Amino acid sequence: MTTIGIIPARYASQRLPAKPLLDLLGKPMVQRVYEQAMKARKLDRVIVATDDRRIEQAVKAFGGEVLMTRADVVSGSDRVAAVAKSLAAELYVNIQGDEPLIPPTLIDEAVETLERDSGAVVGTLARRLESPDDLSNPGVVKVVFDRRGHALYFSRSPIPHVRDENDLSRWPSSAAMYKHIGIYVYRREFLLRFALMEASPLERAEKLEQLRILEAGETIAVGTTLHDTVPVDTPADVERVLHILKSSPLHLSSSSFVPSKDSSHGS
Repeated sequence: MTTIGIIPARYASQRLPAKPLLDLLGKPMVQRVYEQAMKARKLDRVIVATDDRRIEQAVKAFGGEVLMTRADVVSGSDRVAAVAKSLAAELYVNIQGDEPLIPPTLIDEAVETLERDSGAVVGTLARRLESPDDLSNPGVVKVVFDRRGHALYFSRSPIPHVRDENDLSRWPSSAAMYKHIGIYVYRREFLLRFALMEASPLERAEKLEQLRILEAGETIAVGTTLHDTVPVDTPADVERVLHILKSSPLHLSSSSFVPSKDSSHGS
């Protein structure tokens, strides 16, 4: 399959203005993400999709491929769809532009969810949830899926609910609970349809775009992974990433990076 990795990157951010251009040990964050994506075996091409000329110039400066999209594009998936309209491929991977430590193997695992499941239109990943703090944190999205690995529901609330255990700290050991990893792989035909679909009631309630797909009756394949990501949403996240880079500068050349509990963060 021809597979294109797309990194949506916008300049505006409420908490971290110019986030894609944040300096991370001499490289803008968008370059860190791009370089990690380029190491993935399953990607034939990696493109940064942006509506800002400053980001475009930064990507060109480090030799990356960049495509300008319209300024009125609302979400990252819409930006990926905009690229899909002009560049034909079988699969498109939405790689979050704020994950400079993303393991290349994690990207490959996400692509493999669709390679082995012809009935699914979207593929994504989940990691076994161990921390009760993550379980109760609405910023950490949880997912439940069936025996075939098809998503049943995504929620900011703890799912599944362990009825006979009142101590929330024991829930992760009482039932299999999974944290959703925010990477998506789309089949082209569905991606173009998805961009035209209205936001659904559950999506509006949970503020989770993937619920629009489930409410439409479509299938999301969920693969499990041992890898985690460290999204950059706050100044504290920037410091966390810098600490990891400084303490283990060679880890980005490895595909087996699994952050410790201290460095993990919600997706």
